[in-house]
Amino acid sequence: MTGTAIVTGASGGIGRGIAERLAADGFSVVLTYSGNAAKAEDALKSIQAAGGKAIAVAADISQADEVQHIFQAARSNFGEVTAVVNSAGIMPLAPIQKGDLQAFDKVIATNLRGSFLVMSEAANHVADGGRIVTFSSSVLGKNFPAYGAYIASKAGVEGLTRVLANELGQRKITVNAVAPGPVATELFLKGKSEEQIAGIGKLAPLGRIGEVADIVGIVSFLVGPEGGWINGQVLRVNGGFA
Repeated sequence: MTGTAIVTGASGGIGRGIAERLAADGFSVVLTYSGNAAKAEDALKSIQAAGGKAIAVAADISQADEVQHIFQAARSNFGEVTAVVNSAGIMPLAPIQKGDLQAFDKVIATNLRGSFLVMSEAANHVADGGRIVTFSSSVLGKNFPAYGAYIASKAGVEGLTRVLANELGQRKITVNAVAPGPVATELFLKGKSEEQIAGIGKLAPLGRIGEVADIVGIVSFLVGPEGGWINGQVLRVNGGFA
């Protein structure tokens, strides 16, 4: 399957890796970003330099009109949307006891409300037989302290994913979630010592943290022709971390 793929949160990390891979797979890619235009431009140039087709769109996925703008830009530039990968998300940490409602609301707004808005728009615009991929997290299986808001948001995403798979089944659109474990992105590595990183890696039976390529390959599979019989699933891509 090829066509047009929307990838949210694609200015860096896993999202950028997905955008670059899907462009290499033959998709015309709409990569979205929020707040870091320079990184988005760099990702765009990387795709174009490799011969791919892509545009970058600034959007806050917690805002309905901005999500609508993403899909409008995709259709006006490349035509019918065939795949949507919602990898945008944030992860501020705080113990539940602290009662930081502002931080909680921010996480829910981006990770859960944003996912709902992207999924709703995708349901209205993805072509029959298309693919929708959301992002959860394998930290749901660990329940680490201070991850309360993040885990709540991602548990909600998993529920939405399963429901939407049932809602869109008659149109042969698959809806799945990818739930990575720790991945060696700039965001994850920032502020951690080599010892801390190694210790986290040992939590997985395979003895390392993930690489962006580990996640990118799974997304490519899910939106490709061989992923058509996987539907309503949460794929915990984590080396056995949880």
